[in-house]
Amino acid sequence: MTHNDPQQIAIEVLGWLASEPELLSRFLALSGLEASNLRAAAGQPGFLVGVLSFLMTHEPTLIRFSEASGRPPEAVARAWRELGGGSDI
Repeated sequence: MTHNDPQQIAIEVLGWLASEPELLSRFLALSGLEASNLRAAAGQPGFLVGVLSFLMTHEPTLIRFSEASGRPPEAVARAWRELGGGSDI
């Protein structure tokens, strides 16, 4: 995986969410997941695009991730599209 690999970016987002309890709770509630089955869900097709979709549908959260990680929002958007998230929000 490279620094700009879409899967790597999604994994970084998931790691960041794990360090943000309020956002992780929101992600779990919106996705229907529980913390206890998050690891199993991570191996399912579509999970990583779902992680990126969480950011792409809420600009303030996308900006927070970008500021924390140093990744521009455009890199997240590109990764989201490459993983099958579509071209428009």
